[in-house]
Amino acid sequence: MKWKILGALVGLAVACSSAPAAVALPQLNVDKTKISVSGLSSGGFMANQLGYAYSSTFMGVGVFAGGPYMCAGHSNYTACMYNASISPSMLSTMQADINNWSGTANDSKANVANQKIYLFVGTSDSTVGPNPMNAVQTQYTNNGVPAANMDYVQRAGTAHTFPTDFDSTGNNACGSTASPYISNCGYDGAKAVLTKIYGALNPRNNAPAAANYIEFDQTPFTNGNPGMAATGWAYVPASCAAGTQCRLHVALHGCQQSTDKIGTQFVKNSGYSRWADTNNIIVLFPQAKVDNTPHSTPASGMVANPNACWDWIGWYGSNFAQKAGTQTKAIKAMVDRVASGSGQGGGLPAPANVNTSGATDTSMVIGWSAVANASGYNVYRNGSQANGAKVTATSFTDTGLSPGTTYSWSVAAIDSAGAEGARSAPVSGTTTGAAATCFTASNYAHTTAGRAHQSGGYALANGSNQNMGLWNIYTITTLKQTGPNYYVIGTCP
Repeated sequence: MKWKILGALVGLAVACSSAPAAVALPQLNVDKTKISVSGLSSGGFMANQLGYAYSSTFMGVGVFAGGPYMCAGHSNYTACMYNASISPSMLSTMQADINNWSGTANDSKANVANQKIYLFVGTSDSTVGPNPMNAVQTQYTNNGVPAANMDYVQRAGTAHTFPTDFDSTGNNACGSTASPYISNCGYDGAKAVLTKIYGALNPRNNAPAAANYIEFDQTPFTNGNPGMAATGWAYVPASCAAGTQCRLHVALHGCQQSTDKIGTQFVKNSGYSRWADTNNIIVLFPQAKVDNTPHSTPASGMVANPNACWDWIGWYGSNFAQKAGTQTKAIKAMVDRVASGSGQGGGLPAPANVNTSGATDTSMVIGWSAVANASGYNVYRNGSQANGAKVTATSFTDTGLSPGTTYSWSVAAIDSAGAEGARSAPVSGTTTGAAATCFTASNYAHTTAGRAHQSGGYALANGSNQNMGLWNIYTITTLKQTGPNYYVIGTCP
């Protein structure tokens, strides 16, 4: 998320490649007057852009360490971050775009005045910093947002990071700008932004069900955009999956926070799902990806996007901040898809009596009771579809699992038209055998610890000889030990 776009990249852990295929983004029962968006860093810029471009859709916007609308459309991106001062003349130029595009290239700017706005920046943030965020506040004020509708928090001792009030594995310190850019700062950012937008919340669930996380296929929405990943994530509370009318929030990661950089840490460790689970809020986590091809931008020259940032500088067209922008349009299409249902699928009930049995080191049998009028079933492991072809029996043997590991499964019936019904409540089961051990460290540290060796300047995993990347103290890799002195690149479930 350090946005020095031409700077050196930090290698991060590579996810296991054995995950099941992503599923279609579900159509759910969404209150279309309660759709909102927030984001950190480049995701904060994108949230701001979506709020102006689709002001009739998004009733609330949260910006964590972002900048004003169209700043990088007229100035080199470095003038919109690094705590640069945004001058009144720069804001005037940006305002001209807001005025000129209102009701044409964008929805009416009059809608912005009715949005609930939440702004956050750390006083120790030197990547974006308070000055660009001050300009965001001024810009919203200039567009009619009353003080009562806008909260602006400047948190002391906080660097360029997403703030939480709990610890998660791998997080950086609150005062440090480092991967994964999520920190226990003693401040619950997800709660703060969702409360500002939706009002008082029910107490959170600190252990959201794994089955409620869904990895979905983004390709129907991205139109081949090279800066967007093939899959995205969503968190769907069981109540929403069963047909309850729910609210929808889009949470946008920052640079170097995409799944190809940090796996699902932003999806699962930012705190959004903890509050969503108990408050009937669906959370959509679209995903950008690394794009090393230089692109012409309106004000920043030819630059690549190696940090998987959302497009806030015009990599993918000068209309990047408008409704027609490739990425803004893609995210809006995802929102429209989720909000297009009246409940999940064809209305078939969730299968009853879901159970696990027959555990081995690498497999588990999942069984359930038949659902009337079902043509088959889908089985979900930890939120992702585990079966390939439709299951026509009332049991399924899930294979390719890791020893000594606990998984969660849920089942959904499919009607004759192919529509999926409500998912069952998740059930858990643990495979036999000893769990694998994972080690996350720099490639240099792996070699000194005897888990890898180096050849020609690259680190190679002992046993598998998989290439881990450059042999240095900067490239971070997770190795999973699967046997005596045998390691593979991957993660432990």
